[in-house]
Amino acid sequence: MAYLLQQLANAVPLAALYAALAFGYAVAFGVTKRADITYGAIFAFSGQILLLFTELAFNRFWLVLPAALAVGTCAAIAYSLAAGIWIGRSIMLPLVSKSPNTVIVAALGIMIVLMETARLAADTRAIWLPPFLNDTVVFWRDGPFKVTLTYIQLIDTALMAAIVAVGALILRRTAWGRIWRAVTDDPLAAELCGTSASRVFLVAYAAAALVATICGILATFYYGSMDFGAGLMFGLKVLLIAAVGGYSDPLRSAGGAAGLAVVETLWGAYGPFVWRDLVIFSLLVLLLVMSRRERVVL
Repeated sequence: MAYLLQQLANAVPLAALYAALAFGYAVAFGVTKRADITYGAIFAFSGQILLLFTELAFNRFWLVLPAALAVGTCAAIAYSLAAGIWIGRSIMLPLVSKSPNTVIVAALGIMIVLMETARLAADTRAIWLPPFLNDTVVFWRDGPFKVTLTYIQLIDTALMAAIVAVGALILRRTAWGRIWRAVTDDPLAAELCGTSASRVFLVAYAAAALVATICGILATFYYGSMDFGAGLMFGLKVLLIAAVGGYSDPLRSAGGAAGLAVVETLWGAYGPFVWRDLVIFSLLVLLLVMSRRERVVL
């Protein structure tokens, strides 16, 4: 029983990460209507920029760790958000009206550029953050066995849950949320009513890039590093996990992604670990096919 509770506790930070990533992706997908792995590339790029500038501030400028982390965080937000806005305005906006294949090819090219830029800047070195906020909080005891989470896990979970909550509130309770919904439903009709669909597209894409950036920073704080190939993995994974709850509603997409995180954690705890990624990706593809088939029938 205690082991199961620990695995469920371990699933909470991953569920929060998947939920926040899926929420941001659904916001961007609402205006692009195209599969876009650039989102995962921005997520990984922000973590890599955080590592680069934190190391620079810590080793070259001799700043204490909190100050170095602050420098890295500011640099990651500035670089990643600037990249996301530029990608949305100069690449995605002109291409979304073209063939879907053009967006896929462009996204793949963008991902390679971001990955290689970070790799060359780091001189192909794996950079690791020193552990911090690793003290544990005990939630339950069963003899010598304790159900625990670390402070960094709890902080990351709270911040990512806040991203989803604030984003859902904006979409459902504000004028911008109503305008975003109008553009996602029918851009031409929204234009005829006086709304600039292009402006809504750019704001939505920038908001999604900001979510991906914050998630990349928080994930790097927790895991301690960010692999150079993480852009492709997370690009594909986010594209698929967002489909679990459906792309039409970011909050439902976040809920489906959180449920998938629980399944993934439990499989890693009780199933053969070597088959985990194959099973999860197969399940995601199956859910995506089923959801598309349902839309065709309707």
